[in-house]
Amino acid sequence: MELLDRATAWSWLGSAVEEARAGLAEGGVPIGAALYGADGTLLGRGHNRRVQDDDPSTHAETAAFRAAGRQRTYRGTTMVTTLSPCWYCSGLVRQFGISRVVIGEAVTFRGGHDWLAAHGVEIVLLDDPACVAMMRDFIGKNPALWNEDIGE
Repeated sequence: MELLDRATAWSWLGSAVEEARAGLAEGGVPIGAALYGADGTLLGRGHNRRVQDDDPSTHAETAAFRAAGRQRTYRGTTMVTTLSPCWYCSGLVRQFGISRVVIGEAVTFRGGHDWLAAHGVEIVLLDDPACVAMMRDFIGKNPALWNEDIGE
């Protein structure tokens, strides 16, 4: 698998950011994700819908994964997410052999991406200031909801 160039990573992050903004507009947690195929095709995208659906398992990465539908294999695919994936979503990446994760930011929450890297998943951390600002603003206004989302 080729290394992902930064321009493509930033472009793909745009679809996840759109999803995060959609979730925020719906009154939810502003985390978005998208799953791209090995050929660069957008397979699925989604956002955290825990609040909207009253479903604690609907994280952005799981929503994007579900939207992608069944694939013969997930090898070579890239999960793009606005925030470092939690352990639950990191487990999804490992379970299904997703090869790469592009992360908008890991300042407000540092999930399991170091563990993923240690297990052969390519990690592209973009440190996007807009993703950081969106999460900081949300956390500042909704600390109880945020703590619920991350299981604290």
